[in-house]
Amino acid sequence: MSDAQQETTLHQITTPDGILRIALMQTNFWVGDIAGNVRKMRALTHDAKVRGADIVIFPELSLIGSPPEDLLLRPTLSERIKEALHDLAQVEDIVIILGYPHVDNHGTFNSIAILQNGTQKGFYHKQCLANYGVFDERRYFKEGRNQVLFDLKGTTIGLLIGEDLRQDAPIKALKEKGAELIISLHASPFEIGKQTVRRNLLKKQAQKYALPIIYINTAGAQDDIVFDGGSLIMQANGSIAHEGSRFVNQLIMADFDVAKGQFDSQTKAPLDLSEESEIYQALVVGLRDYVNRSGFKGVILGLSGGIDSALSLCIAVDALGADRVYAVMMPYEYTSAMSLEDAAAQAARLNVSYTICPIHDAVAGLSSALAPLLVGSTPDTTEENLQARSRGVILMALSNKFGHMVISTGNKSENAVGYSTLYGDMVGGFNVLKDVYKTDVYRLAQYRNRLEDTPVIPERVISRPPSAELKANQTDQDSLPDYDLLDAILRLYIDEDVGYKGICEAGFDPDVVQKVLSMTDKAEHKRRQGAIGTKITQKSFGRDRRYPLVNGWAIQGYKL
Repeated sequence: MSDAQQETTLHQITTPDGILRIALMQTNFWVGDIAGNVRKMRALTHDAKVRGADIVIFPELSLIGSPPEDLLLRPTLSERIKEALHDLAQVEDIVIILGYPHVDNHGTFNSIAILQNGTQKGFYHKQCLANYGVFDERRYFKEGRNQVLFDLKGTTIGLLIGEDLRQDAPIKALKEKGAELIISLHASPFEIGKQTVRRNLLKKQAQKYALPIIYINTAGAQDDIVFDGGSLIMQANGSIAHEGSRFVNQLIMADFDVAKGQFDSQTKAPLDLSEESEIYQALVVGLRDYVNRSGFKGVILGLSGGIDSALSLCIAVDALGADRVYAVMMPYEYTSAMSLEDAAAQAARLNVSYTICPIHDAVAGLSSALAPLLVGSTPDTTEENLQARSRGVILMALSNKFGHMVISTGNKSENAVGYSTLYGDMVGGFNVLKDVYKTDVYRLAQYRNRLEDTPVIPERVISRPPSAELKANQTDQDSLPDYDLLDAILRLYIDEDVGYKGICEAGFDPDVVQKVLSMTDKAEHKRRQGAIGTKITQKSFGRDRRYPLVNGWAIQGYKL
């Protein structure tokens, strides 16, 4: 049914006098698909109209999707944006507020458009550009200079975008110019504990300037970034009037009493998520949106009987459904019977397609081909890595043949210290656990098992000593410190940027610290070649933490 047909068949609710009815569209827009985003906005705007909304609000950069990166540099951007805004402006009898890239003779701006009854009534340019972490706005945008306010049904509304709300100057200027309500558009990525940070920020700014604030955020994933929603409407006294659910698309309807200067309150607040729950949901959304928008039929992974692949399999099934997930066990002479039994048990429990493909012939063929070149050399990790690389070749061949994306299963602890094989267990299009430390892998596995009466991950997969099973009686701790110790050091070094001296002063053994930091620095070339994966921490490898591959920093020695 077209928009026009819907408008003739649905009865529109009338908003009472003195009430400003606001629709917040917490949803995700596909990066670069401007025409598709316009169609989606038109449909959602019509839905808001039917519900009696006076104004509908979309997130930051929603017209082009976020983050658009170098699409902002395309020469036809301005033309496409103008056509899209003209199309959206044709929707009558409702004010549309949306984020878009504004291009004119002065440059490109991160902006808000105000559309009403066929025309663009105004625009606002973001003043405070974010240039840290995943944000790189100074590469693309110019700073705005002016405050923008508009009146609607007797209320003076001021506009902000993203970082503007974190700073005092923009909101203070709006207050001084007579703003009675603030609308702030965001594309705020998920990080552990981020919703608490948002609540605290809005409470502080609302109370400080005695202004109610609308905070609209994106939901969904783009590449390695997940936007977790959690949109907020804060009263002027700092109390929450409405809060959006996390990780889902949602229409939030709110009524603003113009005379009282306050919002109605939601009848039911969203569930507060535990840390394990929000991490798990972020990983599910990140994989789901990446696979679906990349056009793959499904995913395939090597199921080893270990905890990393076990958790990855759970996330894949929850993201895509069991019928789109394929698991392959690739045993060799060092693969234990326990691993074979546990992998088969989990695949059966989750009802995924499961295949056993031994790699003895593949390893033997590679060994035979290399034998004349390795005469006289002592066996070492070279021979061990042939196993991992044989598995990588098999997975990629199956991906090529059947159209399923390979997901790799390494975790952040392994990625940090290079405990992985290039072109082996690192192959794939997406690394589900890329930003998840090993100790958190255990927490998430236990969390996922608690969600059902019958565990989806066999208990001994969680309790057994971790092993790559590339040689007899091997465990990860043959090469690495215990994961509790390793992760504690890595969190200080990577997430908090603490150096060798500071980590030692925190009570860690200097020799262990030097070993871990040295391994981390030397593994940068591996990480740069690895697949992307969902960001969940403040310092993920890739966008957040970028070090030169070749440098002399570490060579000088940590103890100097």
